[in-house]
Amino acid sequence: MSSNSFVYNEQSGGGEATELGQEATSTISPSGAFGLFSSDLKKNEDLKQMLESNKDSAKLDAMKRIVGMIAKGKNASELFPAVVKNVASKNIEIKKLVYVYLVRYAEEQQDLALLSISTFQRALKDPNQLIRASALRVLSSIRVPIIVPIMMLAIKEASADLSPYVRKNAAHAIQKLYSLDPEQKEMLIEVIEKLLKDKSTLVAGSVVMAFEEVCPDRIDLIHKNYRKLCNLLVDVEEWGQVVIIHMLTRYARTQFVSPWKEDDGLEDNEKNFYESDDEQKEKTDHRKKPYTMDPDHRLLIRNTKPLLQSRNAAVVMAVAQLYWHISPKSEVGIISKSLVRLLRSNREVQYIVLQNIATMSIQRKGMFEPYLKSFYVRSTDPTMIKTLKLEILTNLANEANISTLLREFQTYVKSQDKQFAAATIQTIGRCATNISEVTDTCLNGLVCLLSNRDEIVVAESVVVIKKLLQMQPVQHGEIIKHMAKLLDSITVPVARASILWLIGENCERVPKIAPDVLRKMAKSFTSEDDLVKLQILNLGAKLYLTNSKQTKLLTQYILNLGKYDQNYDIRDRTRFIRQLIVPNEKSGALSKYAKKIFLAQKPAPLLESPFKDRDHFQLGTLSHTLNTKATGYLELSNWPEVAPDPSVRNVEVIELAKEWTPAGKAKKENPAKKFYSESEEEEDSSDSSSDSESESESASGEQEEEGDSSEDTSSEHRSDSESASEVGDKRTAKRNSKSKGKSDSEDGEKENEKSKTSDSSSTDSSSEEESSSDSESVSESESEPESRKVAKEKEKKKTKQDRNPLTKDVSLLDLDDFNPVSTPVALPTPALSPSLIADLEGLNLSTCSSVISVNTPVFVPVKTHVLLHRMSGRGLAAHYFFPRQPCIFGDKMVSVQITLNNTTDQKIENIHIGEKKLPMGMQMHVFTPIESLEPEGSITVSMGIDFCDSTQTASFQLCTKDDCFSVNIQPPVGELLLPVAMSEKDFKKEQGMLTGMNETSTVIIAAPQNFTPSVILQKVVNVANVGVVPSGQDNIHRFAAKTVHSGSLMLVTVELKEGSTAQLIINTERTVIGSVLLRELKPVLSQG
Repeated sequence: MSSNSFVYNEQSGGGEATELGQEATSTISPSGAFGLFSSDLKKNEDLKQMLESNKDSAKLDAMKRIVGMIAKGKNASELFPAVVKNVASKNIEIKKLVYVYLVRYAEEQQDLALLSISTFQRALKDPNQLIRASALRVLSSIRVPIIVPIMMLAIKEASADLSPYVRKNAAHAIQKLYSLDPEQKEMLIEVIEKLLKDKSTLVAGSVVMAFEEVCPDRIDLIHKNYRKLCNLLVDVEEWGQVVIIHMLTRYARTQFVSPWKEDDGLEDNEKNFYESDDEQKEKTDHRKKPYTMDPDHRLLIRNTKPLLQSRNAAVVMAVAQLYWHISPKSEVGIISKSLVRLLRSNREVQYIVLQNIATMSIQRKGMFEPYLKSFYVRSTDPTMIKTLKLEILTNLANEANISTLLREFQTYVKSQDKQFAAATIQTIGRCATNISEVTDTCLNGLVCLLSNRDEIVVAESVVVIKKLLQMQPVQHGEIIKHMAKLLDSITVPVARASILWLIGENCERVPKIAPDVLRKMAKSFTSEDDLVKLQILNLGAKLYLTNSKQTKLLTQYILNLGKYDQNYDIRDRTRFIRQLIVPNEKSGALSKYAKKIFLAQKPAPLLESPFKDRDHFQLGTLSHTLNTKATGYLELSNWPEVAPDPSVRNVEVIELAKEWTPAGKAKKENPAKKFYSESEEEEDSSDSSSDSESESESASGEQEEEGDSSEDTSSEHRSDSESASEVGDKRTAKRNSKSKGKSDSEDGEKENEKSKTSDSSSTDSSSEEESSSDSESVSESESEPESRKVAKEKEKKKTKQDRNPLTKDVSLLDLDDFNPVSTPVALPTPALSPSLIADLEGLNLSTCSSVISVNTPVFVPVKTHVLLHRMSGRGLAAHYFFPRQPCIFGDKMVSVQITLNNTTDQKIENIHIGEKKLPMGMQMHVFTPIESLEPEGSITVSMGIDFCDSTQTASFQLCTKDDCFSVNIQPPVGELLLPVAMSEKDFKKEQGMLTGMNETSTVIIAAPQNFTPSVILQKVVNVANVGVVPSGQDNIHRFAAKTVHSGSLMLVTVELKEGSTAQLIINTERTVIGSVLLRELKPVLSQG
C-alpha cells in the first residue's frame, strides 16, 4: 500500500498525509545513492508521524517501510519508542509487523521493551496463533534476568498450546531462556520432556534442538520418543531433520552394539582351527552370539535412506555421516552417489562435502572409485576445491587407475595457479610412495620438472625428490649431481635447503661435487636464508667428518661466519657443531661419536594424508572441518560391548487402554490381551487417530516383531501397526495363536498363552535371521504405508466374506481372523506337530500380502547363452540359461543353470569357479566343484548371482585342474525380475504411486494382428519374467513383477489405441531398469 493511498479516502488530514508521502519519497533516492552524507533524521521523523497517525493505513505503510529498512540492513533502532506504542493495535497486520520489529530490537532497547511487557502477556492469550507466537518470541528476546519467571510461565503455557506453531516457538524460547539463566535447567527439562512427546512434525525439529542445547546428555528422555522421531523424520522441515539425525546418530552409538563386529566371528574360527575338540567346545560356550541388528537400529537406517534424495545439502550430509558412523560397512556404499551429486552445488557446499569425502576415502576407497572422474579438477574451481580434489584422487589411486591419474596430474602441473601446481607435485610424490610400481616413473617425471621455467614448480619438485630419494636405498647419484647444478638457479629457500641436505647425506657417493658445493655456499653464506644457513652448517660438519682433507678450512670459515650471525639459532648451532666435530681439550666424550651422530641412517619421511587423523571427529561437524574441537562439539561415544535394555523404547499404553475400554469389553489386562483390547477400541474410533500416529506406531510395531523382543513389547506395538500397515509374514504365527484364544474366560487365556509360546519359537528365529541381514531389501524400506494399509483392509474383508464357505480342511486360514470369538469358550491347547507348524508358516508366507506375492513364471524361455566356447575352453564347453525360479541360495539372487560339456576324448578333472571379479555389492554363490567329467559327458549345475538389480557383467574364472578361463555372465534385464500376482485394483493403486520420474512410456506401431492378447502375452513374457494381472478392459494388458534384489515393483502396461498403435508404459522406482526394459520390449512388440 503506497503512502498516498489513504489521501483519497479521508478528507481531514489528507493534505498532511500527502505532504508526508512526498517527503518520504523525496528522501529515498539520495539516501540510497549517498547514504554516508544524507541525514536520515527527516525520514525517520516522517515515519514517526505516520506511526502516531490515527489512520491504520498510515501506520501499516510506515511499518512496512521500517521492516523493509531492517531487511536491507539499515539501523531502525531509534524508531523503537514510536513502534512499541503500536504493540496494542487492534489491526492484526500492524501487530504482526510490530512484533517482527520488536524481535529484532528488543534486546538492544530492553528498558523500553519492559514497559510493554503487560501487553506481551495479554498477547500470549490472543486468539490468533501468529500473535501468540510472536509475543512469546519478543518476550524471550528481552534479555533481562528480572523477567525470567514471566518467561518461564509463558513457555510452560505455550508448550501446552493447541497450535503446533506456538509450541514450536516455545521450543525456540527454551534455548534463549537457558542461555539467559542456566539455573532454570531442571524446569526447562520438564518442558522439553513434554514437547518431545508432541506428535507434530512442526515441533519435532525445534524441541530436539532445545534438547541438544540444554541437556544433550539426558538420553533417557529420547528412549520413549525414539521410534516416533524415526518415523516423523521424513516429514520434518529440513533444518529440523539435520538436528534430529545428528542427535539420533549419537543416540545409536550409545544404545546399540557395533554392526562392524560381523567379521570378528570369522577371525575367531581361524584362530581356533588347530585347537582340540575340548578347547573348542569351551571357547564356543563363551563366544558371543552372532551379530543380530537391533530392529530399532534398522528402523533408523531405513527411515533416513529416502533423505539421501533431499534437495538440502545439509540433510544429505547428515544422512551420509549417520550411515558412516552407525550402519554396517556393507551398506555405507549407497551414500557415495548422493555425496557426488552435491559436488554440483556452490563452492562452499563443495568444500565441506569434499572434506568429508577425503576422510571417507582413506578408509574405504571402493566407495568412491566408480566416481573417479567426478573429482577431476576443473579450471573454474577455486584453489581450495582443487587441493581437496587432489587429496581425494591421491586416496583413490591404485595400480589400475594410476596411469590415468598421472596423465591428469601432468596437465595440472602446467596450471597458472602456482599453489595448485605445487600441491600436484606433492600428490605425485605421495602416489609414488603408495604404489611401488610407479615410483621410478614418478621420480623420472619429477626430475624432468627440474628443468621447468617456473621456480615454484622446480622448488616443490626438489622437495618431493628429496623425500623419494630418502625412501629409496638405491643409489641415485646422477639425480643428486643434476640437483647440485640447480643450486645456481634456484632461489626458493626450502628447495636450496633440500638440495644441501641431500648432498650432505650422500656426500660419500658424490665426493667430487660435495666440497665444491660447500665452497660456493661459503661465498654466499651471509646472504642466504636462515633455513639454508643451517643446512650449510650441517653440510660443512658432514664433509669435515668424511673428507676433512679438502674441507677442513672451508668448514672452519663457515663456522666463524655462523658464530657472529644475527640469528641466535644459527649461533647456537655453530657452537654446538664446533664443540662436537673440532677436537680440543674441552671436548667431551660425545666428540668420539660425531660421525655416528651426523651420518646416522635417517628414517624415511611418511607421506600421509592430512585427513588421516580427522576421522575421530563426527563427519559434517565444524570440528571435523577445522580439525580441532570446537565449542559445543558433542563427541560420539564408542559402541557399547553389550546393548542396553531395548525395552526402554517401548511406549506404555496400558493405562490408556483401561480407561477407554467400553463396558461390554473384557477388563482383564493380560500381556497377550493388550493387543486385542486396543484393536477393538481402534475399530470403534479409527477416525480419531491421525495419519502420523498410525504411521509411527506401525513402523515401531514392525520393528518390534523383526527383532527377538519380549512378548509385552511385541503385543503393545502391534495394535496400531496391524490396522495401519502390513507388518509381514513373520508375525502371522503369533497372531494366529492369539486370535484363537480370544475369550473372556481365565482358562482360555492361560491355554492360549501356552499355545503362543509353543508356536512362536520358529517364527522368532526366522524374524531374527531377517533383521540381522546386512542389507534390507529396498521394497521393505521404501514401500508405501498407504498401499500396505489398503492391502491389509482388503485381506480382512476377504477373510470375513470367505469364512463361511471354508471347509474343515482349510479352516486354519481362520487363524488370521481379528474378530473375537462371540461366546466365551475355553479352548484347549492345540497339539500341532512340528511339520504342521512348518506348513502353516509356508501358508502364511505365501498369502501375507495381496500386493507383492511371488507367482510361478508364466513362460520359461529355453534360449541358452554361450559361457565358454569349446575352442576357447580347450574342449570344455559351457552354456548357461535362466530357469526363472526363486534361487535356493538366497532370496536376492538370480538362479542361473550352467551346462558343462566335455567335447574331448579325455577326462576333465576338478572343474570349479576360480577368482571372481565382481562389481561392488554383487555376490555369487558358486556350484560345488566337479571332481571329473567323462569324455563326451555333460552335467548341469546351479549357481546364484546377486546382480544388485543391474545388468552389470559378473566376471569370474571357470577353472579345471590344468587351466583357468575368464568368463562373463550378463543378465538380460527381464531375468532380474520375479513375477508377482496382484489384482487390477492393487495394480492401479501401486501405479498411482509410481508416477512422474518413476514412469517411462513409448508409442509402438505394429500391424493389428500383432496386438491380439495372446501375441502380446507371448512377446512380453518371452522378454521379461513378469506375471499377468487380470484386466477388466480388452484394450489394456497389465503385467507385474518385482526386482529380485530390492523387491521394487515393476508394472508394465500395454494400452491399445485406435488404428495400429499402442502405448507401452512402465512404472517402477528402479528407473534405470525400467528404461532398459522399455528399450527391449519396444522392438519386440513392434515386429511382426
